[in-house]
Amino acid sequence: MDDIRLVALPSAVNCSAMFVRFTLGEWSLNPLIDQAENLVAQLVTASVEGAAPERPGFVLIRLQVRGDCLVIEVEDGQPPETAPELDGDHAGVEPLRGGGKRIWCELPLPVGVTAGAVALPRRDANRSAVPEPLMTGEPIGADADFLGKILTGLTRSEV
Repeated sequence: MDDIRLVALPSAVNCSAMFVRFTLGEWSLNPLIDQAENLVAQLVTASVEGAAPERPGFVLIRLQVRGDCLVIEVEDGQPPETAPELDGDHAGVEPLRGGGKRIWCELPLPVGVTAGAVALPRRDANRSAVPEPLMTGEPIGADADFLGKILTGLTRSEV
């Protein structure tokens, strides 16, 4: 399983597409990338369009393999009635306890592939050996050129 939490702004659509491409590529599920990317873009776009511009909230995108399918979940703070229509029996909308909704759908894995056969990367429990600036009280700095490249990539109309 992998997930990403984004602010429900227009840039979240491109970020979610990059997340899907990276994650499914890392899992060697390349045949599902385009379909999953289009589906996630549709769901995230609906979340962004339904968010209040002055207080956009968050959108959570989660990908996981289970059984013989890829499960895609998108959670946001919008009421369940604002969910876009999804085709098929392998999709649904669930209200969340604290408000908001979870939209989920399943895509079949390629023929002959099951969740147990998908090589998920192993992540070290310790996220970083570098001390976090917030923990040490040091000021947080950023490379302006690097941030510029990120912002340019996020504002592109195509991924």
